[in-house]
Amino acid sequence: DGYSHLSAYERKRLKNITENAKFFAALKLHEVSARLNQIATKRQSQVAKRRKPKKVEDETARRRSMRLLRVEPLDIPLLETPARPGAEEYPQVPVGPLPMVPEDQAEDSKWTEALLGTWMRISELKADDADRGTPDIKRYQESLSSMVLSEENIRKVVKARVCSMAIHPSESTILVAAGDKWGHVGLWNVSCRSEEGAHIFIPHSFQVNCMHFSPCNPAHLLSLSNDTLRCGDVTRAVFDEICRSEENFSSFDFLEENASTAIVGHWDGDVAVVDRRTPEMSPELSADIGFRRTRTVHVHPVNKQYFLAAGSLDVCVFDVRYLKAKGNKPLSSLTGHTKSVASAYFSPVTGSRVVTVCADDKLRIFNSKNIQILLIFKKQSNKIKTHKNSQPKPGWAIWDPKQEHCFLVGSMAQPRQIQVFQDTGKLLHSFCNVDCLGSVCSINVVHPSQNVLVGGNSSGRLHVF
Repeated sequence: DGYSHLSAYERKRLKNITENAKFFAALKLHEVSARLNQIATKRQSQVAKRRKPKKVEDETARRRSMRLLRVEPLDIPLLETPARPGAEEYPQVPVGPLPMVPEDQAEDSKWTEALLGTWMRISELKADDADRGTPDIKRYQESLSSMVLSEENIRKVVKARVCSMAIHPSESTILVAAGDKWGHVGLWNVSCRSEEGAHIFIPHSFQVNCMHFSPCNPAHLLSLSNDTLRCGDVTRAVFDEICRSEENFSSFDFLEENASTAIVGHWDGDVAVVDRRTPEMSPELSADIGFRRTRTVHVHPVNKQYFLAAGSLDVCVFDVRYLKAKGNKPLSSLTGHTKSVASAYFSPVTGSRVVTVCADDKLRIFNSKNIQILLIFKKQSNKIKTHKNSQPKPGWAIWDPKQEHCFLVGSMAQPRQIQVFQDTGKLLHSFCNVDCLGSVCSINVVHPSQNVLVGGNSSGRLHVF
C-alpha cells in the first residue's frame, strides 16, 4: 500500500479513516467528508518512518486490549451487536382492535390454538376461596424454602427487557404473561413443559409498562403501553383498545372488583380515570395531582376509593371521588424519600401498610394509623437499609398476595437472588440458584394462591420458582 513501514495498528486506523471518508462522501455529507479527508491527508503527510519492530522470538509482545483499541482480532471476527429493530421490521401497531395472532405464525396454527384454548379453559374455573387465611410466619418460611428453580422452568418469553408481568390465578395451570420494551406481550404456559408453550404477540408499539389479568374475568388480560390501554380477550381472540392518549401512560390499577373502571398514571405526573364501558377512547377524567412524574398507582384493597401514587420524590394517597382537573390535595403524604421513588404498593389484605422502593438504596415501610377514618400513615422506625453490594435493583417491591406482612424485591447481590422481607425489616428468605439464576430479576410476580414466583430479567427471560 505504500505504508508498509507503519505498524498494523497504524495501517488499520488509516484504512478505517479512508473508508469512513468514502462512506460520508457517498452520503453527500460534504462538511463531515471534508473533515475526514483532511484528517486522513494530514495523517499521511505527518507519518514518520518508524524503526522496524523486533521479532516475536526476541521480545515478548506487550499485551494490549483489542476492545479498547477498537481493533478487530486477526483470527476471530467481532460479534455483531444486535440492534433495536427498525421501523421496517416492527411497524407501528394500527389503531383499534387487533387479532390475537402470534408473531410470524398463521392464524390457524395448532400451537396457537392450544395456548389460547388452555387460557380459555382455565379462566372458566373458579378458584376455591375456602381456608385462604394469611399463614403464620413459620409456615410461610417453610413454604418459601420448598420453592426451587430448575432449568426447565427458565424460558426466554419476550425478545427484550421485561417491563411488566402478570400471572393467571388458575390453581391447575401456571400461565404467565410478560411485556417487554418493544411492545411485545409473551404468553407462557409453564405447565406445558414444551417448546411450543410460549408465544409472542404484538399489541403495542411501545414499552408495555403494566399488565393485569382481570380480577373478575381472567380470560381478559389488560396491558398498558405508553400510548394505549388494551384488553386481550381470549374468548374472541382479539386485543381490544380501551383508551388511547399521547400523554405517555405509566401504570394502572382497577378501581372496582368488576374491573370496569381503572386509575391510570401518566409519566408527566397526571392521573386519569378510565371507564371500559364507554365507547370513547379518551379518559373520563384527567387530573393534575401536583406530581412531576407518576410511576405507579395502586388502589387500596379494601377501600377502593383510595389510591396510592408514587412519583419523583412524592408518595401520596388520594381519594378518587374528589379528583378534579386542577387543585387536587392528597389525603396523606408518605415523606422521607431523598431520591426518585420507583414504586409504592399497599399490603394485599388490609392495605394498612405501604412498601416503597427508592433510588437511595432503601426500602421503606409505612403503617397506617387509622385507615378507615383518617388514612394517616406513619413511617415505621426500622426502615430497611441495604448494603451496597446487596442493594435492591431499581424496580418494584411487591407484596406476596398470600401474606399480609411480607414482600419481595429483586437484589443485585451475588449470587443473584430475589429477597423476601418481613414488614419489620427482617430478611426471611432469598431465592437463588447459582447454576440457573445469573441475572438480576427487577420485575417479579407471585401467584395469588399457589407457591409460585416468577422473576423477569433484562433479556426477556423468565425464571419460575
